[in-house]
Amino acid sequence: MKPLAFLFCLMVAALDAAADFRAGIAVRVVTPDPLLRIIGGVGAGNVVTNKAGDLTVRALVFADGDTRVAIVSADFLGFPAVLGDRVRAAVKGIPPENILIGATHTHSAPDPYGFPDGTGGTGSDPKFLQSVCARMAEAINEAVAKLQPAQLKIATGEAKGKIAYNYYADQLYDPRCHVIQALDASGKPFATLVNYAIHPEVLGSDAGVCSPDLVGPLYDQIAAQGGGTGIFMNSAQGGMVTADNRQPGGHDARTWAECLRIGVLLADEALRIVHDATPQAAPKLLCAARKLTLPVDSPLMRELLKLMPGAANANAESVTTQMNLVNLGNAQILTIPGEALPNIGYYLKRKMRGQHNLLFGLTNDAYGYILTKEDYDSFKRYAYVSRTSLGERTGEILVNEALKLVGENPKPEPLTAK
Repeated sequence: MKPLAFLFCLMVAALDAAADFRAGIAVRVVTPDPLLRIIGGVGAGNVVTNKAGDLTVRALVFADGDTRVAIVSADFLGFPAVLGDRVRAAVKGIPPENILIGATHTHSAPDPYGFPDGTGGTGSDPKFLQSVCARMAEAINEAVAKLQPAQLKIATGEAKGKIAYNYYADQLYDPRCHVIQALDASGKPFATLVNYAIHPEVLGSDAGVCSPDLVGPLYDQIAAQGGGTGIFMNSAQGGMVTADNRQPGGHDARTWAECLRIGVLLADEALRIVHDATPQAAPKLLCAARKLTLPVDSPLMRELLKLMPGAANANAESVTTQMNLVNLGNAQILTIPGEALPNIGYYLKRKMRGQHNLLFGLTNDAYGYILTKEDYDSFKRYAYVSRTSLGERTGEILVNEALKLVGENPKPEPLTAK
């Protein structure tokens, strides 16, 4: 073969390889009309008088050859597997176990669980939840239909400024922000995923406002600054990593203006962190899944499992959920079915094997707080998180099973300097 012809073949092969990796993103608005009660935890919820921003569900799909993975974010306190499975059943072209559904954890959205209201009923609206499932499936299917050749920029850095803190101990939180950005054929971003640990509870559930909280302004700012469509996946924000809306004098600013300040700042920091990352032209994609069974030791959680809709015959002694491991380019992603405390998050990231290690909290399920047996019920500060966890064994089981999953699968391919 002549040198020019050989060079041409190499160029075509390189272009084909790059084109083999694709990405697509889609969004649906799911704000209830009329507005419904909102929750920030277990209970009947609070009456709503108005809204600030729209609740959305967002689906980002990656494809590498025959492998497809959907990352889905929903503006709810959590999104239980019983609803997630309805969504997965309505999706074409992606294996159910490769659909990762997480919640932003806003405290200003309707109840997706069916928590008891204390009068024998629930504040949850089945018709509304069915519409959410339908729109989420639509978003995933649309993202599949919109798959296009893409490159990725992946970066990790400390998000600077007054964004988050640990309510129990100021500095015991992870300030790192992980960003995955998809670029089109011209190099323009069309999707930006932000992975950060924070409670979106600036407004709080007692404000009477239906809202995505700070996540809404985050999305708006990403779009306004040329980052394309945003998608937020929470991280290890348990016990109690919350929005830093503290004000002089000791009170919290529970206003939409403060949601705007924090959301815009986090978006700007995410875009700053990813700006100079090296594009990955043909990132490899792997998705592994395993079942995770967790014992239910908490009396409160046992009662809730028995009382929530569809769970009358459930085995309240244990719950089974799904854990995912995703290799994406030089990054590794691990899902957590609840709110892991920061020390568990730090440990898992340290033991994972990517150049960038992301944790998707509140994903595939949201079974309360996840803390180590050493911390469980050890301090007055941890009384609430202990009571609203499955029990003292959850953290140890989660970590052990997560490390097995990491060890059983190949490392992500490192990005080497040219």
